Amino acid sequence: MPRERATVTCRVCDGTVHEFLDLGRQPLSDAFREPDCDTEEFFFRLAVGQCESCTMVQLTESVPRDKMFHEDYPYHSSGSAVMREHFAGVARRFLATELAAPDPFIVEMGCNDGVMLSTIHQAGVRHLGFEPSGRVAELARTKGVRVLTEFFEDSTAARIREAEGPAQVIFAANTMCHIPYPNSVFRGVDALLAPDGVFVFEDPYLGDLVEKTSFDQIYDEHFFLFSAHSVRAMAEHHGFELVDVERLPVHGGEVRYTLARTGGRTPSAAVADLLAEEDARGLSDMETLRGFAAGVMRVRDDLVALLRRLRTEGSSVVAYGATAKSATVTNFCDIGPELVSYVCDSTPAKQHRMTPGKHIPVRPPTAFRDPYPDYALLFAWNHADEIMANEQEFRRSGGRWISYVPNVRVL
Repeated sequence: MPRERATVTCRVCDGTVHEFLDLGRQPLSDAFREPDCDTEEFFFRLAVGQCESCTMVQLTESVPRDKMFHEDYPYHSSGSAVMREHFAGVARRFLATELAAPDPFIVEMGCNDGVMLSTIHQAGVRHLGFEPSGRVAELARTKGVRVLTEFFEDSTAARIREAEGPAQVIFAANTMCHIPYPNSVFRGVDALLAPDGVFVFEDPYLGDLVEKTSFDQIYDEHFFLFSAHSVRAMAEHHGFELVDVERLPVHGGEVRYTLARTGGRTPSAAVADLLAEEDARGLSDMETLRGFAAGVMRVRDDLVALLRRLRTEGSSVVAYGATAKSATVTNFCDIGPELVSYVCDSTPAKQHRMTPGKHIPVRPPTAFRDPYPDYALLFAWNHADEIMANEQEFRRSGGRWISYVPNVRVL
């Protein structure tokens, strides 16, 4: 008999969370290890459920934030040309709209290496980034960005409000979904945001995850998986209102949510449209989420079967992109060096290390080309167009890409 799961309380509204997918024992997704490291790895149970009250989809177990976001955190937002242009566009839009008034002030939660705020800095606009990971924060400072190496929460936000006044914009990208204590964050937003200001954040969208069976979007750092319905409920719970939504193609499908104080702005038609679309799809229904879970099991079985067949045939298989989300794939599917020889990645901090949990060697892109493998498993599938444009010679040499989103196939 399956063991009974403990009751889990929603981190937003204290409702009951019902689990629908268990991805097993997982390591920290960004804890790349030195080959000679003999310290014990940290593992946790990665499972996801839905609140029966506010419909928020969330992990049922959280990882301490200082284990995930630390001095050696290896992800750099500026590593992709697509993302650099995306965030430059975000900054330009803010400069033309919310930050057009005299002496505006913008605050970013999780500013990473300053990819967005560097454009704000160049425009001479007052700004401040919160980035608890020391080394990437230092990269932001080299671009002229003002950064606090702290977490954004009610106490730090109140301190900034007293010192610098209200912010017209509080922004976060791929950060709100990381934070399992939204009540403290919203108290901070309430303290720091100007009366007519906006709180804008963009994160992976539950609707895209379900549609694409992209279960690798579920890992330790992605505590929440947002939908328009659950964000609206979260906003209302804290005295805010969802006033705009925008679908984004980046990172495999995201939504940008704009929140304002209740009654402060008229919600756009896009909000009602996305809510209606989610209702039509049954995105908040547990039956839909259980169907997604069944699809995850099919992808796992198909991917492992393909890799085992290729190994039996004597084909060489490597992976491309030592992404955080690939830890979910390798550990849930039990994919190690016997099935994938190595992972190539352009991030120096990950190179010559081993992937979390399964210990697949990480090598620089030069290894990928010397010689080319027969097959490359595309872990960084959300950057497929950019990667394939950079690696056209691989295809010309006879190499084939393997994708598992939305299903397993050889390209």
